[in-house]
Amino acid sequence: MERAALLERLTDGRTPIVWHTATVSAVVEETPSARTITLDVPDWPSHIAGQHVDLRLTAEDGYQAQRSYSIASAPEEAQLALTVERFDDGEVSPYLTNELRAGDQLEVRGPVGGHFTWRVQDGGPLLLIAGGSGLVPLMAMLRHRAAHKASIDTRLLLSSRTWEDVLYRDELSRRSTEPGLTVRITLTRAQPPRWDGFDRRLDVDMLGSVGPSSEQHPHVFLCGPTAFVEHAADLLVELGHRPAAIHAERFGPT
Repeated sequence: MERAALLERLTDGRTPIVWHTATVSAVVEETPSARTITLDVPDWPSHIAGQHVDLRLTAEDGYQAQRSYSIASAPEEAQLALTVERFDDGEVSPYLTNELRAGDQLEVRGPVGGHFTWRVQDGGPLLLIAGGSGLVPLMAMLRHRAAHKASIDTRLLLSSRTWEDVLYRDELSRRSTEPGLTVRITLTRAQPPRWDGFDRRLDVDMLGSVGPSSEQHPHVFLCGPTAFVEHAADLLVELGHRPAAIHAERFGPT
């Protein structure tokens, strides 16, 4: 997920966040416009689900471009995974989604971000709401939850344009059988035959049916394009959720 790097940095006050040389070990096509890049990063300090990294590319003439991407992998995984959505008029994402290959190298710095993080020991209930590629940091949370075999009450609501645009389709289908996890998807533009999910934009009735209710005091994580996040946050407040309990991240092309 590409976005402006405006988040606070999470450090211990002593250890600086340094640049690491990362080697691409694999690339996986997730959708027609997104791919997951798996990186080997020596001396990676690990991360917390929900954090992101700064990524830097250097051209042969010395020109550098830097972007921030959410981490898709769980902290328990040996490799770092980033899922990148292509913005056709972007400077970096077209290269990462079209040109990057296994064996290529780039630089990463992090982990970055402290307000949008979740650990299993934080407990639940957990309400995760994603618009499009806003699913990426929330998937890191689901993978972290699974790594600990946790059965914490977790509800995921994903809004996507079409079924073909849904990231991690097969994995979401598998994870929907995990104890305590409910996965709901709304497709706002087109639905496949015999679709039994939602078929409209986010609204109060949809959020209310997914739950959990505000009386259960869930940890809420909301990520997606700015307009989506602001609309969803307003709906959550309308349903009685405390603004302070809603952790939100907005993104968009830089």
